[in-house]
Amino acid sequence: MKDLTGKVAVVTGSTKGIGLAIAEHLVAAGASVVVSARNEAEVRAVADRLGERAHGIPCDVADPEQCDALIAGAVAHFGRLDVLVNNAGFGVFKPISEMTVRDFQSQVEVNLGGVFYCSKAALEPLSASGDGFIVNIASLASRNAFAGGTGYNASKFGVLGLTEAMMLDVRYSDVRVSIVMPGSVDTWFNENVPVEGRTWKLHADDCALAVMQLLAYPKEAHVSRIEMRPSQPKRH
Repeated sequence: MKDLTGKVAVVTGSTKGIGLAIAEHLVAAGASVVVSARNEAEVRAVADRLGERAHGIPCDVADPEQCDALIAGAVAHFGRLDVLVNNAGFGVFKPISEMTVRDFQSQVEVNLGGVFYCSKAALEPLSASGDGFIVNIASLASRNAFAGGTGYNASKFGVLGLTEAMMLDVRYSDVRVSIVMPGSVDTWFNENVPVEGRTWKLHADDCALAVMQLLAYPKEAHVSRIEMRPSQPKRH
């Protein structure tokens, strides 16, 4: 694991699941971390548990003003920003005939809009760090459509396109942009209840390790995409 002492990271959606695992790994590697999600009490509780190098800032990533405040607050508290992990997201899984306009819009606003808003706000401090990094947590649903995924697929396909275009926009501004695309993960996502121990699914820590691997590469090397899937998925 790369020593990240002195580095500062913001992780959205980091009070549970993949985001929490990423925050824990970053702190273990020596980084200071801003924990963020919509629920203020959960944000404060996780930040307190992670220790003195963690700071909590509540944020609804669907609101661009809150995203601006999140990044500004991180820089104000820690003095810099080196890593942004855009992890916040959710899914509404229904046939298009049953999906409301609000169901669709809310997924696009959070899953795609939030990535754009936070990334845009973070570009200046990330570039100023001299070795900034944006990691977008998406899904294999960014490439593989499925029935009932009208809104979710649209938002995650968008994150893939946004990531690849943004990578080209900012590569000469000392900011690398990558995407991690996991398949089935045993987390709280979509009202799932995680089980103790390992199942056939990926674990949140697996996704966190992928992020840490991206950050471990030297500045001159850039792994722009990681696809992850269970090695032995459940047979139907």
